[in-house]
Amino acid sequence: MEPENEQREQLQREVEGLREILGVAQAAVSTLELEPVLEIILKSAMDIVSVPAGSVALYEEESSQVSLAVHVGLSEALVEKSRWLVKPGGLTHRILEEGELFVVQDTQDAPFFNNPLALQEGIRSLIAVPLKVQEKIVGILYLDDFIPRAFHPERLNLLRILGSFAAMCIDNARLHQRTRQMACTDGLTGLFNRRHFKELFHREMSRAERFQTPLSLMMVDVDNFKRFNDLYGHAVGDKVLVTVAELMRHCLREVDMICRYGGEEFLVILPETDQDEAVVAAERVRRMVAEEGIRGLGAEVETGITVSIGVASYPRDGKKMEFLLKVVDDLLYGAKRLGKNKVYFVRKS
Repeated sequence: MEPENEQREQLQREVEGLREILGVAQAAVSTLELEPVLEIILKSAMDIVSVPAGSVALYEEESSQVSLAVHVGLSEALVEKSRWLVKPGGLTHRILEEGELFVVQDTQDAPFFNNPLALQEGIRSLIAVPLKVQEKIVGILYLDDFIPRAFHPERLNLLRILGSFAAMCIDNARLHQRTRQMACTDGLTGLFNRRHFKELFHREMSRAERFQTPLSLMMVDVDNFKRFNDLYGHAVGDKVLVTVAELMRHCLREVDMICRYGGEEFLVILPETDQDEAVVAAERVRRMVAEEGIRGLGAEVETGITVSIGVASYPRDGKKMEFLLKVVDDLLYGAKRLGKNKVYFVRKS
């Protein structure tokens, strides 16, 4: 083949490859949700080099940890460990240190490739693409094959371009995620805020009605909070709120939605929880705050923390969102009238 024809064909291949990247770009920028972006990038990268398996792992520099975000074509045994620490001398550490596209044509000839799960999986060749924004690595794109093989330089060059674009997409999606999280969380405690509580409660009420399941609501108020602020200042008052929030996180379930409703008041949505179960959970919160709350506030603080809690349940105490909110608020003040540091609810007749 004449050199001119070779150059023309090479140019044509490069143009076709860039068209592929452009298609990926158009699909990826159509959403700011992280998981769909990663799935688009992974599928496109696998198509570029024609491999049957691959994954994208996100890197957290602060903790030196890598977490598996999406994967295709890999066994459950391999992906079960979805988070791992970057250890010196390992493949991940080498990729992060060098920051360049990394190719292994045959893992059996690579002494540094010593991941027993990957070897058991039968991975024989791989490409690792560091996903970099400027000099910061935000993740690694892994492309795997189960046979030893070489990869065409043109295809590898396309992966470099895709990797740069993918890193920007991931960075944008993460920024969007953080911005959205800030919009629905309380800046001091990190709990859901009042506005987001209403969205969550409406959703859970609809679900409880649809599936005929119980739902409970807990209103928690820090006793004598004004006294903390007057005696020790607002900085200690803020510490009290953060401490109560942390203790509630510790002793409630992951599915329970804890919200800062305003001031020193918190609301907790307990899905699929009847009154008896909700009262047990509320008592656990009350006891833990009374026993553990004062720790970490500083030696100058001599006043312990207690909370009063009202508990209301759907459908027993009400079938409408606004009515249940009023009921649980009244019950909270019933706990206050009983002397504070109490859990109050309407007993079953």
